[in-house]
Amino acid sequence: MEAASLFLQVLLELQEEGWFRGFLDALHQAGYSGLCEAIESWDFQKIEKLEEYRLLLKRLQPEFKTTINPKDILPEISGCLISQECEEIIQISSNKGLMAGAEKMTECLLRSDKENWPKTLKLALEKEESKFSELWMVEKGAENVQMKDLEDDEMKTLDIQIVYKEEPENQNLSQNPCPSSEVPPAYSPLKPRNFQLELALPAQKGKNTIICAPTGCGKTFVALLICEHHLKQFPQGRKGKVVFFAVQLPLYEQQKSAFSEYFERLGYKVSGISGEIADSVSVEQIVENNDIIILTPQILVNSLKDGTIPSLSIFTLMIFDECHNTNKNHPYNMIMFNYLDQKLGGSSDSLPQVVGLTASVGVGDAKNEAEATEYICRLCASLDTSVLTTVRDNLEELEEVFYKPQKLFRKVESRTTDKFKCVISQLMAETEALAKSIFEELGTVTLENLSRIQNRNFGTQKYEQWIIAVQKACMVFQMPDKDEESRICKALFLYTSHLRKYNDALIISEDARMKDALNYLKNFFSNVRAAGFDAIEQDLTQRFEEKLVELEDISVDPSNENPKLKDLCFILQEEYHLNPETRTILFVKTRALVDALKKWIEENPKLSLLKPCILTGRGRTNQTMGMTLPAQKCALDAFRTNRDSKILIATSVADEGIDIAQCNLVILYEYVGNVIKMIQTRGRGRARGSKCFLLTSNADVIEKEQLNICKEKMMNDSISSLQRWNEAVFKEKIHQIQVQEKLIRDNQGKVKPVVDKNNKKLLCGKCKTFACYTADIRVVEECHFTVVRDAFRECFVTKSHPSPKKFGNFEKKSKIFCARKDCLHDWGIHMTYRTFEIPVIKIGSFVVEDVATGAQTLYSKWKDFNFEKIPFDAAEMSAGAQDLNLQAMNGLE
Repeated sequence: MEAASLFLQVLLELQEEGWFRGFLDALHQAGYSGLCEAIESWDFQKIEKLEEYRLLLKRLQPEFKTTINPKDILPEISGCLISQECEEIIQISSNKGLMAGAEKMTECLLRSDKENWPKTLKLALEKEESKFSELWMVEKGAENVQMKDLEDDEMKTLDIQIVYKEEPENQNLSQNPCPSSEVPPAYSPLKPRNFQLELALPAQKGKNTIICAPTGCGKTFVALLICEHHLKQFPQGRKGKVVFFAVQLPLYEQQKSAFSEYFERLGYKVSGISGEIADSVSVEQIVENNDIIILTPQILVNSLKDGTIPSLSIFTLMIFDECHNTNKNHPYNMIMFNYLDQKLGGSSDSLPQVVGLTASVGVGDAKNEAEATEYICRLCASLDTSVLTTVRDNLEELEEVFYKPQKLFRKVESRTTDKFKCVISQLMAETEALAKSIFEELGTVTLENLSRIQNRNFGTQKYEQWIIAVQKACMVFQMPDKDEESRICKALFLYTSHLRKYNDALIISEDARMKDALNYLKNFFSNVRAAGFDAIEQDLTQRFEEKLVELEDISVDPSNENPKLKDLCFILQEEYHLNPETRTILFVKTRALVDALKKWIEENPKLSLLKPCILTGRGRTNQTMGMTLPAQKCALDAFRTNRDSKILIATSVADEGIDIAQCNLVILYEYVGNVIKMIQTRGRGRARGSKCFLLTSNADVIEKEQLNICKEKMMNDSISSLQRWNEAVFKEKIHQIQVQEKLIRDNQGKVKPVVDKNNKKLLCGKCKTFACYTADIRVVEECHFTVVRDAFRECFVTKSHPSPKKFGNFEKKSKIFCARKDCLHDWGIHMTYRTFEIPVIKIGSFVVEDVATGAQTLYSKWKDFNFEKIPFDAAEMSAGAQDLNLQAMNGLE
């Protein structure tokens, strides 16, 4: 408006001849025909009459933008707008959503100079059968429309109000394939759909098969049908025994519940074993006393290894859920190695039937259909299956049940300026400089040549890789002066640990709020103060605190809001306005980001009613503790019941298999993986009209997801091609692959690592203090490593464990740390084992030094360290205790 006023002022001062006609021609050419006509005829009545309709539209604007789909009515009213406005409405509707598009359309109509726009809008609304047309009363005129006063706060607010309605949970087919109004009694058989019968048929005929069908179409129910048919086919006097594998614990719990509910009413015994309870139950007895056993696969791997389960021949049917995992050293593959060794070794014992379930077999690194076909054949060979089952005859029925979400890509901009990153980068540069100064007296060794990673930038995964590489190199760095070596290694460990935390904060800030990143750092420095807090840590803490006020000011400055979050907020507002009963899963990369986005939603008045809950993995990383199994169950239950939460924020743990309440919105927030991950995450949106948004500021991420879409087509084409193969040809192909793979496996197995019987020292990985010798280490129940040397107890201090618990013969009591006050490096845990109090150490916390040569080595896992592993002997411990008692008595004498 300022520019238009200035334009008219300059126009009126023009002295050139013909300016007035030129102005009118320009107005008409630009599309302002109504204004041109009014000025030329000097009659403004038509334009003045539009004012009452402008007033009406202003009053109705909140209803208009939440009710109207601008794309639907734009073709009908485009003549009332100029072409540039039409293009802007389309662009805004696509980029920011329909509400934003409707708001832009309102803005354009309010300044339209076409006398027919109110009538044209009315006709367009009636054509679309819009309820808004009842409010848009053109014939009677706006003066007859009774509206609330414009001063009414409810009408003039621009905030988006979100309305919620409780709805009964939409049950997944694996829970109940019948509509909720037709739920049969618990004792009656469930009625399968035709496409489910089609998927089950080859397996029911006794064929080893991989069933590949979309997420949400009831593959678990298909597995129930296969199991029921399998168990009923045995003649009197013989019994079948089924084992069902689930990789993740939440999935294990879910499938155990489904199988128990279905089969116990039929008189079959169902039980399960997971890693959580494996130490407290007898695997042998549970397998022997039940008809159907649900297992996490590592349980069977361990049982075959220790002879608890002598052979797979004990089972008559094995079902692998999420069977695409059968590769490399996955437990699924370990089980199938045992199966194939028995098959190809000429054993006369019968082998169980094999059935695999998956939403996507994947294509690996295949670049064309031939390579994709080879990849799928290798998966079939791993599972000894020569049949790939997909829905072909009942596709129409499947499409009635399975709704493939609409995939939408949203490219958003990152912050144009990032003051937070500038300050943190300055602190990181200072910390790097301090680390480099440690090497000044060492000559050729520098911080850079400790790692080959180049072009590292602050706030990236590549920088974190560089930090880890430097830390590993420093841990085995040696000097003649051992005290100096300890000082240098400890200092570098501290500097790189702080650099890693700063790097984490930058990654959080990139995808969430600066406030969340700053809180992450404040928590870290609070923990630093509570620990050793030596001179280096005091200096680094002081440097951070000097910048804290500046960082606080930056983090609360509204101008530093993350554009990604604005766009995410808009998507959520838009979708919940279009459908107040929307159910959302928001996938993110890291646990830290899960926590940050949860806080952001809870503190955002426009979104807080969504009541977010979270779901992350159980594993512990160097940075965070995972969710416990009860916490995972609680989160899933809260989301399923639809009472407390409308949105689930999850990491990759929610990708596969877990039966999450039907969703109609999946958002991938800077989240992309391979084609299997794409299909799995997309499959979380199962309701009709589902959408799947990929929200990213990185064009490469969108390109990768588009490549995944191409790979999905390649996979489907390859499956169709394999299904046309002659079954005998397919079986021969599978057999050839199996023979080749066994030959390679056997040759690798012949080269056994040589056990190094030479004594080694274990030094603290942070300060290089001596801890123990390998001769002092004993292996407890094949997986825990303790130290029996009495002097070792002087080397560590203990602090209460944040989550003490019992499992099997063990009870976690406390955490153990290096006893040096200026170190306190985490060494492991203190346990009660039967009647003994023992420390259990983790090899990743130590540097291993050869006593003879002085060479130092790092190991991340005990299995990689081939020293002589002596089993724990209770008698040895008892003898040691007796010796101590004798010494005490001698001392008294």
